[in-house]
Amino acid sequence: MAGPDPALPDSFTPSSSSVYSDQFGFYSLDRNVPGLSKVILDKLNMKDYKDYRAALEGKGKVGFRSYKEMFQNLEDTFKFCACCSKLPSSLPDPKALKRCIKCLNVYYCSKDCQRKDWSLHKKFCKTLHKVSIDRLVEWLVHTGDLPFPTEVWSRPAKDVRCWDDWVSMQGDLTPRLEPIMCGKNMTDLWTNGCRPRPEEAELRESVWRMCSEFFSRPLTVGLGIQMTSLDPYSRPLTVHLVGAGHNETLGARVTDMDELSRMFPGHQGLEVVMVGPEVIQGPIMRPPLRAFGPRGRVYISAYKDLYHQFWEEVVEKGEAAKPDLVVGFHPGFEGQEVNQDWLATLLLLRDYNIPTLFTMINEAELQSSLQIFLELEMHVKDSGSNPFSSLKPEQLPKSPNKSPIRSCFYL
Repeated sequence: MAGPDPALPDSFTPSSSSVYSDQFGFYSLDRNVPGLSKVILDKLNMKDYKDYRAALEGKGKVGFRSYKEMFQNLEDTFKFCACCSKLPSSLPDPKALKRCIKCLNVYYCSKDCQRKDWSLHKKFCKTLHKVSIDRLVEWLVHTGDLPFPTEVWSRPAKDVRCWDDWVSMQGDLTPRLEPIMCGKNMTDLWTNGCRPRPEEAELRESVWRMCSEFFSRPLTVGLGIQMTSLDPYSRPLTVHLVGAGHNETLGARVTDMDELSRMFPGHQGLEVVMVGPEVIQGPIMRPPLRAFGPRGRVYISAYKDLYHQFWEEVVEKGEAAKPDLVVGFHPGFEGQEVNQDWLATLLLLRDYNIPTLFTMINEAELQSSLQIFLELEMHVKDSGSNPFSSLKPEQLPKSPNKSPIRSCFYL
């Protein structure tokens, strides 16, 4: 059983009953690395958690004087001993904290800590090296350099069963990758990124992983459409992304799901509504459709609230179409219990018999979710490996020497 939440700075007062998952993330950080949450806020030039939430919601700004300061402050939030969890401020000499020269990702405060941790770290060192590159290359998504433009599908969706099939339809990627590799933003990134520019092959692989992270979402939605035997050619379809948050909506554009139009060319119209309490303000924050727009187009909208409240306040009043499919990306069901907000949503999905696809980050989450669904008497039709899982490994900041996570499974 988890212990009590750690004591946090006076200016940091998130509630443990909040709907915001990042609050739990901050608690987890401090539980594993005492003081790290405050370091993150300081490096973002924020006084407290309210500033952090305001920035995410578009009501405040993160102020940096230069790209170099931005990347340096980002790197500073990863500076703690991976063995004993000490921060630089806890050491007699803060400069004693040294980075692993192989992965360039985790830090140690002494040779003793590094030796003690090596038997564990060596299992993940190579993968964490990729993480260290991806962490910086991700900036190119926000500058608009990534993802690269894609081609019209030359094969029917049912015949595209994995990433290899999808890549085979894209043809020669060189003309699309070269402007990214040689562009000003890539140059600025490694001029200011606090580490040497990787070899070109490593950098290309990182660019591809970042693109897979982006395209994984529409391809997984398309997978759900096929698995539930929905026909986008016979009628318009509505998909609700339940529990949408930072990953789906930070910097989101109204074109982010256009790969669905290449997946189902000539479809009757697809609407994707992103719903969640952590939806970020932006171009997609517009009302859901009551009637469908032009054929062959994908319309993205968003609603900031819990899903069952969205249902009661919008769907039941006829202000939005009922979903043909609900998709949830790594909702984070852990253990044998689910919090009350998710429970209300799961019961709604069950009672209205709505086809739903969830992705899970690992086998353990898949199994615990299966158990939860069975106890709720939900009908589980299928589960397995997601063939369009993001290829970008995600490091758990609070636990650097654990296997990086991805949305590897579906349920």
